[in-house]
Parts: sequence; structure tokens; C-alpha cells
Amino acid sequence: MSTQSAEKPGDGTPVSVEIPDDQSKGGESTFTVIVALIANGLLAAAKTFAGLVTGSASMMAESAHSWADTGNEIFLLIAEKQGKKPRDESHPRGYGRATYIWSLVAAFGLFSAGAVVSIWHGITELVAEPTSASFTINYVILGIAFLLEGSSFFQASRQVHGASQRWGMHPMKFIDSTSNPTLRAVFFEDFAALIGLVLAGTGIGLHQLTGQAYWDALGSLAVGVLLGFVAVYLMRRNIQYLIGAGSPELRARVLRGMLDHPAIDRVSYLHVEYVGPSRVFVVAAVDLSGDDAEPDLAVRLREVEREIEDNALIEDAVLTLSHPDEASLTP
Repeated sequence: MSTQSAEKPGDGTPVSVEIPDDQSKGGESTFTVIVALIANGLLAAAKTFAGLVTGSASMMAESAHSWADTGNEIFLLIAEKQGKKPRDESHPRGYGRATYIWSLVAAFGLFSAGAVVSIWHGITELVAEPTSASFTINYVILGIAFLLEGSSFFQASRQVHGASQRWGMHPMKFIDSTSNPTLRAVFFEDFAALIGLVLAGTGIGLHQLTGQAYWDALGSLAVGVLLGFVAVYLMRRNIQYLIGAGSPELRARVLRGMLDHPAIDRVSYLHVEYVGPSRVFVVAAVDLSGDDAEPDLAVRLREVEREIEDNALIEDAVLTLSHPDEASLTP
């Protein structure tokens, strides 16, 4: 490892750390959310009309799903805007966690306005008196919905596949591990929407084939259960990031970057946690190269902190000196 002389406080070299995330194309996540917002807004109105005209429980469940998704995209746009605010004195680690808060609100909206309403509507239709139904308009709306949802899912998938290929990861592993909650939300909401359309179409088709209206109600229940699983998963992931999620891989990447810094001889303690999408907070105990007097050592320590923070992925770094008896960490 290269070293640095005691007389030279730093060479301006930022810590080199790469984290598998998708922030390289600044506005792409926002564009993905906007595409989903437009698609879901149009579909919500169309499905509501079809559900009211035909009385289909599955179509009403799908309309609740689309209205929930439309509201969620608005929350996700707020998340994108709030999370990008630069750090200030009152928020030295930035506002990135606001992204997870608003994404959590969106996930809860999917659960309450999507899953609960769909399940409730399905149950009420199971016990209600069967009524005559018109099927053609439902099939037309479901077909249009599949095209619009497919276009939104294509945009989200394109972003996921591009990022996963850059990091050599399977797309599903990437979307589960990324710290970008808006991309994860749009991807899984659109994926669930396509499956929901198949479930709703199956329920409507079986109703038409058998003449038994309970198939339509079961389609509504199936859509609700699907949305419930997706919403709980998204809420769980956002909560994990809000309480300071990290990973062994993330910690190892940061540790390798710090050990490559010419002013750092060893690291004996390291804490790394996400404070926003592709933004981490680092606390470390280090030994610096050279043999400085205490006043000079303090100056160098702060200089190295600033150089570490020059990395675009590190929002804040706090360094202290290692104790001589502490073991060195290895990546």
C-alpha cells in the first residue's frame, strides 16, 4: 500500500468506493415514476368506468389497484424531490432518508387502498346476490391496461437490467438489494399490476364460461392478496433502510476503498449505513501513515475525512484514531 509523508496532509485523493445502485443517470428514476403515474392515472379512470358499468368485482379491484398506484407515484415523486436536497447544518447527513419515508407511505397506500379494498370488495361480492354482467368492455379495458402497464414495466425493467448488468448481478437480486426505493416500488408495482390483470381476466373469463359470479369475486380476492404481499415487502425494505441498513458487501467495499487511501495504514473499526439512495454514512477508527505530532495529526485526520467525503457515495465520514491494541480489519 502506498504511504504518505508526515509533512503532506493529503493528496486530494477521494476514497474509491463503488456501490451497486442506480444513481448514475440522475433523472431516470424520476422519468420511470412519471411514466408509471401517467399510465396508472389513465387506467384508474378506465377501470372504474368499466367496473361501474359491468358490475365486475375483479374490475373494481383492479380500479382500486390503479388508483392506489396513481397516488403512490405522487408520493414517489415527492420522495425523489425531498431526498435530493443537499445537506445542511441541521441535516449533516442530508435528506436521503426522506426518500424511504415517502416510499413507506406509498407502500402503505398500496396496502390500504389497494389490497384491503380489493379483498373487502371480493368478500362482499361473494355474499351478494349475483347480477347480470357485460364482459366485452371488461376485456377491452384489460387489454388496453396490459399495454399501458406493460410500457411502464418495460421502462422500469430497462433501468433495472441496465444497472444490474453494470454490476454483474441478476436483475432480481439487484432490485432487492438496491438502496433506490422508488425504482424498486415502480418495478414491483408494475409487475404486480401485470399479474393482477391476468388474475382479473381469469376471474371474469371463468364467470363468463361457468355462469358462476363467485369466480369474479375470487379474482378480486386474488388481486387483493397479491397487492398485500407486494405492499408488505416494500414496507419491510423501506423500514430496513430507515433504521440504518447496510450489508457485508457494502462494508467490504468501503473498507477496501479506505485501505487504498495513501494516508491510511490500517482500519480497526468501521461502521457503514445507508442514509439515502446510494448515500452512506461512515464511522471508522484508523491509523494514519507517518509519525505526526498530535496537533498535526488532528489536522491530517480532518483532511482525510474531507477526502473520503469527496466520493459521491459518501455523505458523511467521521474518523477517529485506532487504539494500538485493536486488531486490523481486512476486506
